Amino acid sequence: MCMQPVSWPEPDPQVAAAVAAIYGARKTDRPLTVMIRDRLGEWLADERFAAAFGARGKPGLAPSRLALVTVLQRAENLTDRGAAEAARARIDWKYLLGLGLDDPGFDHSVLSEFRDRVAAHHLEQVALDALLARLAAEGLVQAGGKQRTDSTRVIAAVAALGRLELAGESVRAALEALAAAGPGWLAARVCVPDWTRRYGTPVTSWKPPAPETRRKELAIAYARDGYALLEAVYAPSAPGWLRELPAVDVLRRVLLQNYTRVISADGREVIKRREKEPEGDGLPPGHARIASPYDPRRPVGR
Repeated sequence: MCMQPVSWPEPDPQVAAAVAAIYGARKTDRPLTVMIRDRLGEWLADERFAAAFGARGKPGLAPSRLALVTVLQRAENLTDRGAAEAARARIDWKYLLGLGLDDPGFDHSVLSEFRDRVAAHHLEQVALDALLARLAAEGLVQAGGKQRTDSTRVIAAVAALGRLELAGESVRAALEALAAAGPGWLAARVCVPDWTRRYGTPVTSWKPPAPETRRKELAIAYARDGYALLEAVYAPSAPGWLRELPAVDVLRRVLLQNYTRVISADGREVIKRREKEPEGDGLPPGHARIASPYDPRRPVGR
């Protein structure tokens, strides 16, 4: 991705007319997206991101707009897919980002790449603190409230949602592969409580729970299901060819990269999510981590 600095775009006339019709004459509260567009103007120049983006390659969405999408993503508790869909389908998001009605938006993977590039070049404080301070000064977010003004918390929270999706979808992909390759074996040997409800549809198709405690619980539940599935596959009585399924190996690697699993002194299994050092056990570098169970060769941030 390369960066071509551009001025903050004016709203598309058709989109602006739709927003005026919805939020103008009627006493309808304007959403945060519309207030940001109307009150902030151009809050940060793209040139501030020059160190993180090359001068060559395929042009991407302006970094300043991606930073704003990241903040909104946190404010609305959206996954990467959810944020990309909002930019593609919602009038208020199109108004904010200066996109036309027929603009297809961007692929959700752009957001994780943006976060990784910004973090790798230590620009998260420069960029997001500037934006969030401006939002707070205008009264559009509340310091210390749900929409925190600490940019490192914004990035950490959004990244955590991405890892939550990865864990759940990796379990689902392995179950789908096993169901296709050995349906009889799966039905007879694997008992994951309520897995049809949990993994019957793509994890990315529904919104994760909002409370942080519930997301952590779900992340551990995905890991427990994944470990249970791998134990069954690697049991001596299981057909050896099951272990050769690519989706099974991807699940094994995703769990290894994102979780620790130990047996405590009293014999209990303890599963924890890996977190960055020095607070946590450490995560593999982005270039070595799997970003999607359907494209394991594509590392995080690529």
